[in-house]
Amino acid sequence: MAARSLAAFGAVLAACLALTAATNPGFVVRITQAGLDYAHQHGITVLQKELAKLKLPDISGDFPVRHLGKVRYEISSLNLRSFHLPYSRISLVPNVGLHVAISNAFAEVDGNWRVKFHFIRDHGSFNLEVKSVYIKIDLKLGSDASGKPTVSTSACSTRISSVDVHFSGKFGWLYNLFYSAVESRFKKILEGKVCDSVVRSVSGDLQHYLQTLPVTAKIDAKAGIDYSLVAPPMATAQTLDVDLKGEFFSLAHRGAVPFPPPVLAFPPDHDRMVYFGASSYFFNTAGFAYHAAGALVFEITDSMIPKGVEFHLNTSTFAAFIPQLDTMYPNMLMKLRLSAPSAPFLSITPGGISLQPVVDIQAYAILPNTSLAHLFLLSLTGNVSATIDVKSGHIVGKLSVGRMKLSLKHSDVGTFQVRMLQSIMNIYASSILLPRVNERLAEGFPLPLPDRIQLSNILVQFHQNFLLLGADVHYTPRERR
Repeated sequence: MAARSLAAFGAVLAACLALTAATNPGFVVRITQAGLDYAHQHGITVLQKELAKLKLPDISGDFPVRHLGKVRYEISSLNLRSFHLPYSRISLVPNVGLHVAISNAFAEVDGNWRVKFHFIRDHGSFNLEVKSVYIKIDLKLGSDASGKPTVSTSACSTRISSVDVHFSGKFGWLYNLFYSAVESRFKKILEGKVCDSVVRSVSGDLQHYLQTLPVTAKIDAKAGIDYSLVAPPMATAQTLDVDLKGEFFSLAHRGAVPFPPPVLAFPPDHDRMVYFGASSYFFNTAGFAYHAAGALVFEITDSMIPKGVEFHLNTSTFAAFIPQLDTMYPNMLMKLRLSAPSAPFLSITPGGISLQPVVDIQAYAILPNTSLAHLFLLSLTGNVSATIDVKSGHIVGKLSVGRMKLSLKHSDVGTFQVRMLQSIMNIYASSILLPRVNERLAEGFPLPLPDRIQLSNILVQFHQNFLLLGADVHYTPRERR
């Protein structure tokens, strides 16, 4: 009985752990058939160049001729002049990976031949045309321990339907005798060489390129983004989805995020080559990381007041609202320290992005000896909306502030009417704080893109709990020296 209870407890515990581990991604990359076709074009170009570099071995052997004995032949100096892949297609295999089918490929080979038959010896050159080559490739997609994507060739087959050999020389009847032997051996060699080249190209060029996808992206001295894969890429009938962690983290100290990612319900839109789904979790971990790093602190001094503002940040200005300042701290400069008591939390709906940040404003008087005297502590709340765009592979944003509300949390200078300070604090926030924040947001946060990729034809849509970015892709091949 005890053993049975222990087993049941273990099963429940395992189930709980499995459910805990099965978290939603914070960021999703969706590649459509159009995106795969574009990538496929560049991949085929690379494969075609690699196949044209194939080194073919010499072929030699004996073949019997009835009543005459054996004829010795040698085929050497084989030179693959070209290999063309005019027709190919890439397709999605749901829950498996990708399938590439190449048809009607053709190649040309030059070489030398030599034959020995009793007292007859001859040699010359030949031209060989390989026609109707069919190649089938299955690609398996996965992820490694670091969260980077991986690709491997799970299957490859090559079938050559036709080989035409044209020999130069005087004894045409003799060449025809060993034509079939050369043809069958050449087919077998080339079919094996093609798949060997495919495997090398996938495990070399393609795998190396996928490894350029950033697992982590350093944003600044305070934070970075974790773009590691949380699961292997998943192929469906229409798209290839890559689930990423999509989480900002503090460089100084990375702690557990106290809220989970939401479910992302992508719309059935396949007009662009690639789509990026950035969840509210993705953006909210940014606030969490910067708050944990102590970066959500901002100080305003009199030197930062724009020239067009008619008042200064000093006790004389604030004495109009708090008369006791003239007595306690007459004609002294002031400092405002703005900080977030908790990480800001935004929401994404079809109507856009909105947040209601809470900011503590601690006011100080700067004493003659440069030390600070506490004056009062205010709480500022407001409605903030955001506009989003993509520039140079970065998500960029701009905040707009609506109505703000002040409340007094603590005062070291006696009671006063907080509403009297509303207008002056609005000016400080809109003319000093907001431009600084928007300046940082204009620098943006990098999207998870491999090397030499540029985005165009950008689409920005808001959905429940996530931002959808669509784009077409342009790849710039690396120049070979």
